Amino acid sequence: MTTLSTVPKPLTRRRALQAPVAALAAGALPAAWAQGTPPTSAPAPLQIVGPWEISGLAPASSGYVFTRLQVTETLLDAADDGQPRPALARLWRRSADGLVWHFELRPGARFHDGTPVTAAAVVRSLQAAQVAPALLSQAPIESITAPDEGTVLIRLQRPHTALPALLAHSSTMVLAPASYGADGKVRSIIGSGPYRIALLVPPQQVETVVFDAYDGPRPAIAAVRYLAASRAETRALMAESGQADLAYGLDPASLRRLQRHAQNPTLARRTAVRIASVTLPRTVIVKLNAGMPALRDVRVRQALSLAIDRAGIALALMGDEALAATQLLPPTLGAWHNPHLPPLQHAPEAAARLLRAAGWQRHGDGLRDAGGQPLHLVIRTFVDRPELPLIATALQEQWRLAGMAVKVSIGNSGDVPRGHRDGSLQLALAARNYANVPDPTGTLAGDFAAQGGDWGAMGWHSDTVVQALHELTRTQTPPERTRALRQSITHTLQTELPVIPVAWYRQHVAVAPRLAGVTLDPLERSYRLTGMEWTNP
Repeated sequence: MTTLSTVPKPLTRRRALQAPVAALAAGALPAAWAQGTPPTSAPAPLQIVGPWEISGLAPASSGYVFTRLQVTETLLDAADDGQPRPALARLWRRSADGLVWHFELRPGARFHDGTPVTAAAVVRSLQAAQVAPALLSQAPIESITAPDEGTVLIRLQRPHTALPALLAHSSTMVLAPASYGADGKVRSIIGSGPYRIALLVPPQQVETVVFDAYDGPRPAIAAVRYLAASRAETRALMAESGQADLAYGLDPASLRRLQRHAQNPTLARRTAVRIASVTLPRTVIVKLNAGMPALRDVRVRQALSLAIDRAGIALALMGDEALAATQLLPPTLGAWHNPHLPPLQHAPEAAARLLRAAGWQRHGDGLRDAGGQPLHLVIRTFVDRPELPLIATALQEQWRLAGMAVKVSIGNSGDVPRGHRDGSLQLALAARNYANVPDPTGTLAGDFAAQGGDWGAMGWHSDTVVQALHELTRTQTPPERTRALRQSITHTLQTELPVIPVAWYRQHVAVAPRLAGVTLDPLERSYRLTGMEWTNP
């Protein structure tokens, strides 16, 4: 559920902030990649600012930007609980053997260039989405065809229960044929959503306007601008100064400041910036290279976990002690959250006993080694989510107290998968979205496959987990069997700790007072712009 609190907007700072923030926005936008022409006489658009840059036009890399802005659509959508619901496909069915899926398209859907959304256009987009690393490449698809203009037919080599979730992922967004160049690469974003692109300047800016020929209700918000700003402080100041109507990715310090302002009863409510919050199916995790001699022993991984004061981190750095992770998957993923698991605990003495049992002895400098080999590790993290470097620093100190020397290395998010692939990664701190597709099964199957995954296991695998995930993705199992398989998976992950859960995640967004109807998507698929309106149109 989305929650709102009220925060006053400091009007006295507006003039001081406008110049530097506006300069940041204007100075960082290269004109060479622009798509479209900015509107000249339209009313001021709704301004969104967030940390996510547009890294390219390929759906697998930046499709989420365009689905969130409701420029593009996917064949299926997803409800808040992950269950599939209609999108471009208004109806769908599968054969009794699970091998053939029929999708009936909305008859009135049109692309932004005026052409109809045909089954042939959907087939082209889905076939392009089958190329790795796009998630649809994980599905055992034999063919995707269009038996007529309004029907898409997908044949599978074997049953794959996660197919509807994959078809709701942004990498499968459907584009008009004119979006593709002669080489098959995406050259422009021509979607079918309620908004069309007026200006696109990667990596930072997108401007959209209402698409008049959309076959659904007309949005109340006529124009939207998205700006990527890497610094969390900048995003918060833009919200406070009235330069952003929605500011995503608030840093802990700014959030605390805004929340303190909300407690001042003397400030006028009508000038208040609100905070909208929603708990996400995302967990802050420590990814470990369990293939390293120092981390191969499960007792060392368990000691690292026991040394973590999760409640302290959650309260001090995330503002809510309830976000301390007791297991990998949060309660928001109700079908996967296992209430029978013994919760992860902070127990420094137990951590010390495990390290001694594993052969790690403490020396005069307070650090431990085994056979003369000091336990020195490097944890990589990044600033895309501003709390991560702070959490990494807290972990560094907590592990130091346990006798483990850990250096924090702050870089880019791409450093983690690169370190996984070249084998150089030791530890990494990340915020992993386990509903990257609406059904977590697919994400878990990628993270904990036999060969591991970029954001999951490294140097570790479990036949029990692999086989259980295999059964969940390939067969229609009775509810009791499905529940047993999920509990087996979560029990193994809790015991062997190929990744160490630290905290669950809550998204906080600063909302301008002129904006009403704001709700947050717990699956982070959409900004839900069509439900918003101006309070004083």
